[in-house]
Amino acid sequence: MKGQSKIKKHQKPVAWLLTAGLSLILLAVFLVSPVSAQRKMVQIKGSDTMVNLVQILAEEYMTKYPGTAIAVVGGGSGTGITAIINGTCDLANHSRDWKKSELDLAYEKGVRPRIFAIAVDALSIVVNEKNPIDTLTMAQVGSIFRGEIKNWKVLGGPDGKISLYGRQSNSGTYSFLQEHVLNNKNYSPEVKEMNGNAQIIEAITQDAAGIGYVGVGYVYDDRGQLRKGIKVLKIKKDENSPEYSPLDKDAVYSAKYAISRPLYQSTNGKPSAAVSQFLQFELSPEGQAIVEREGFFRIGKDLMEQNEKNLR
Repeated sequence: MKGQSKIKKHQKPVAWLLTAGLSLILLAVFLVSPVSAQRKMVQIKGSDTMVNLVQILAEEYMTKYPGTAIAVVGGGSGTGITAIINGTCDLANHSRDWKKSELDLAYEKGVRPRIFAIAVDALSIVVNEKNPIDTLTMAQVGSIFRGEIKNWKVLGGPDGKISLYGRQSNSGTYSFLQEHVLNNKNYSPEVKEMNGNAQIIEAITQDAAGIGYVGVGYVYDDRGQLRKGIKVLKIKKDENSPEYSPLDKDAVYSAKYAISRPLYQSTNGKPSAAVSQFLQFELSPEGQAIVEREGFFRIGKDLMEQNEKNLR
């Protein structure tokens, strides 16, 4: 018995050392594993057009990589860019380019934006399903939202005042339409400023005289069908040009549809490991398939190559 007792005394330290060694090995593996690098909550903020898409991408990513944590909130493109400048988020969603004033402020604060295109949007002009008009020119859309055309009768529709629905000035979609369709002129003061794309869609379904603009992903319901109560207009670059729909994939990819744009995310400098891995998921074939499933469009080769450079 005494001999056995001595053996146990000698074995105990050996067993403890083996256990401790194994623990250190496991800790080292944990510290270098991709999942552990992402355990810090990744904060994403910005574009309302992108918020649903990025939320779904984040949910799919967190399901695929348990233990990861990503929070996505909206507020508008300007809000997201401001958050990156102020260091209150890791990724800014924005549906427009950075403004010069924003870049100047960023550089003044030591922020060095890196920009990634994760999807393509075909900005959609929507009216109530009862509206007989199917097509507008770019010039007509601009005139409508500047308040120069006030009655549907002018456009071949019913005799009735046009009801305008749009976004608030911190919205990237607001800025994009103003620059590319309104020719940098002011919106009509009669535009009803809505908090988001979904609110515009809801308003149009209830207003036979309404017209608004939304990201293409918002014209579809949860089943991927065109939402009831709205009509998506075809757009012509000018009177002599053919008409194209934002729902036409070929027209969007070939740039024949006139109001398409990339959807961006920005970081401050080189992305952290956690952010980089999420960006790589968004840009992967799996991520881009989700982009298409949600009604938006995959990015092309040129944008993908630029993304790869910015990830380095």
